Amino acid sequence: SLTVLQALEDGLKRADADPSVKAVMICGEHGKFSAGADIRGFSAPKRQGTALGPIISLIERSEKPVVAAIEGIALGGGLEVALGCHYRIAHVKARMGLPEVTIGLLPGAEGTQRLPRLIGVPAALDIITTGRHIPATEALKLGLVDEVVEENTVEAAIRLANRV
Repeated sequence: SLTVLQALEDGLKRADADPSVKAVMICGEHGKFSAGADIRGFSAPKRQGTALGPIISLIERSEKPVVAAIEGIALGGGLEVALGCHYRIAHVKARMGLPEVTIGLLPGAEGTQRLPRLIGVPAALDIITTGRHIPATEALKLGLVDEVVEENTVEAAIRLANRV
């Protein structure tokens, strides 16, 4: 939603400007990282405000380490946000993917560029063109996430952020 995008932008800008902040951790609420954009908004008239692509670029450009704590699902734009982060930790039960292709859409926030850079073209093409959900253990083998945990993902992400 526009509210979430604005909060991400504001939080990142505040963190980057605050010398006492050494790293940033991005997580979702209620055990879900993000299911991505609400497709009902795609046909709505254009609104003023922040778009997902520039927010992900802001994450990527941050001079401070940004860690994604992926719980539940990171789908579509949610996975694209995670791809913009410098590090990704996933709960063992998490699933990731770019399912928008199943309704005839291509990922629109540069997921089609970031994913192949991270895991290679063959694996990325499979994920981009099938829309399948990747379990965390497979995501680790592919290099999509840096670590898979069975414990509290947010605490593990904070520990990683403190290490880096």
